[in-house]
This record gives sequence, C-alpha cells and structure tokens, in this order.
Amino acid sequence: MVRINSEVKPFTTDAFHNGKFVTVSDADIRGKWTVFFFYPADFTFVCPTELEDLADHQADFDKLGVQIFSVSTDKHFTHKAWHDTSPAIGKIKYTMLGDPTGTIARSFDVLIEDAGLADRGTFLVDPEGKIQYIEITAGGVGRSATELLDKIQAAQYVASHPGEVCPAKWKEGGTTLKPSLDLVGKI
Repeated sequence: MVRINSEVKPFTTDAFHNGKFVTVSDADIRGKWTVFFFYPADFTFVCPTELEDLADHQADFDKLGVQIFSVSTDKHFTHKAWHDTSPAIGKIKYTMLGDPTGTIARSFDVLIEDAGLADRGTFLVDPEGKIQYIEITAGGVGRSATELLDKIQAAQYVASHPGEVCPAKWKEGGTTLKPSLDLVGKI
C-alpha cells in the first residue's frame, strides 16, 4: 500500500505535453516537487473541471517549482484529441500521462481493477521521490487547486525548516509551531 514517505515505483510511459508526444519516467521526478493527479477518464464530467482548475493555476505551481502530471488510463493519443477539442482541456500546459495498462495507477493504489479506471487521487512527491501528501476522493467529488497549493506550500516549508510544523489552516507567512515539551497541553 502506498503511504507517506514511500518512494514512487519505477515507471515509463507515453504522454502528451505542449502539442507533442513525449516519454516520461520516474527519472523525470528526481530533484523536483511533483504532483501526480489521477482521474478516471478523458471526455467525462468532473475530470475536465479539475484539470482546468489546475491549468488556471499553472503559474502558481510554477512559482513553487512544482511539475504536474495528470494521469488517467487513457492513451496519450486520447489526451491529444481531448486537448484539441475541449476549450477547458486546451488550457493545459502540464504533462498528461497515458496509463492504458494501469501500471502507474496500480503502483499508487488508485486503480479500480474491475473498471480499468483510476480513482481521483492526488499525490505530492518531494525531490527525493518520496510521497508527502495523499488525497483520494470519491468519483463524484472534485478537487481544488487552491487547496492543493496550500498543502504544497506547507510541505515545502516543513521540508526546508526542520523542527517546525504547520498547524491547521496554515497559509504561507503564517505562524508555525516548534514541537517541544513546553507546548504539550498548551495549544
């Protein structure tokens, strides 16, 4: 089972990125903060609203040095067709990974085996290739890019400030905590 601090398993797949077909592997995540954003299928209903939301916040992810990989069990050819025909998906500048065999979805434990589709799963991976954030929602529940950005900022802050933690509702520039015996029972 995938857990916090587990490493991303090796993979290689075809993808669609900026009008071209490219090959992406686990080597492409080393040294970078990466979001794997799994969704059930192209040409559906909730999925384009989520992917458009990510696209609308691309500059915010770029400022944080985060690359986005959206992933479904569709082929990279299908991603291109969707990108070319949907105004919402046409906004996407991030990489859309094809996972027609379900190998990547299975390695992140989000493959719905009997349907051959991925659950709505979001994974934040640190530059060492370790998972730092996991969110999995029901098929009918869309996710928010702004909430994801808050989680990324907190994870990056904690990674660069050993000994500090971010409390609930923390926003960039907010007060953090330094766990110690002195704080026990005082929060």
